[in-house]
Amino acid sequence: MPANLTPQYLEAERNYRLAKTPLEKIAALEEMLAVMPKHKGTDHLRADLRTKIAKLTQSLDKKTATQRATMLIEKVGAAQVAVIGLPNAGKSQLVASLTKATPNVAAYPYTTHAAMPGMMNFENIQIQLIDTPPITEQPPEWWLLNIIRRADGLLVMVDLSDDPLFQMELVCMQLEERKIGLGQGGDVIDEESPVTYKKALLVGNKKDLDSGGKNFRVLQEKYAGKLPLVAISALGDGLDDLRLAVYRFLDIIRVYTKVPGGKPDMNDPIILDRGSTLEVAAAEVHKDFARKMKYARIWGSGKHDGVMAGKDHVLQDGDIIELHA
Repeated sequence: MPANLTPQYLEAERNYRLAKTPLEKIAALEEMLAVMPKHKGTDHLRADLRTKIAKLTQSLDKKTATQRATMLIEKVGAAQVAVIGLPNAGKSQLVASLTKATPNVAAYPYTTHAAMPGMMNFENIQIQLIDTPPITEQPPEWWLLNIIRRADGLLVMVDLSDDPLFQMELVCMQLEERKIGLGQGGDVIDEESPVTYKKALLVGNKKDLDSGGKNFRVLQEKYAGKLPLVAISALGDGLDDLRLAVYRFLDIIRVYTKVPGGKPDMNDPIILDRGSTLEVAAAEVHKDFARKMKYARIWGSGKHDGVMAGKDHVLQDGDIIELHA
């Protein structure tokens, strides 16, 4: 089976060949794994990349290995969202307000020097937020770019009290120079200069300092229709609206399972991309379930509760499925 490698993979492969340090090589290899198509045609290549990562990791001295460990953040929860922005945009305060993480929070810039994850509750699921070092006029660290590329989405924060359009322009410029764009359309392919487009939510912070909401309206005029926007104060105002906005921009759904004659567990949903089919959900339950499934019943988006549905049935948020193998 052909590998059908994407332009994003080939770009990461070029970065690997150009990498000079073991950490840079490992970051490029991990990016290759992250963007590689997942099917039988890539199994051997995936194993080969993991072997290379293992060998490079073993070659690291203790100090460098510790440095790498602090930069690797495993995805947990329903999705992973990297919180990015310029110095003093309020990223750390927001992560502290929404999660139990305790990043350094201060009224002066550059208080965050490493990435820190925390879990944000939204109804019956958790979404992982990552507080990151600020983006500046200097090129971002390679490991920060790795976090941004691997995340399921980006939460871009701007300070509404201080020229938010300029802040967005600087963030976008730094990302675009590294072939990262902002948008909700998925990966847009340019064969000669591939750009990876990331789902993003634009968050205007310190709305209490935005007299009459003037600066937020300026952002809306510029980015409405391009990015979803929300205005908040990281100290507490508008955080419930932000939680909902994060869930919506990720474009994911929750699907619940039940056994015949039993009740669904409404506290442990399967998380799927919007537009996923019953077959995809079955594979999430168990890798062999989609192949062995004889039929399924569905409550929610079916014409009637408990109606039999085919593998190509498109699921909706809140659906309950009963799989029969």
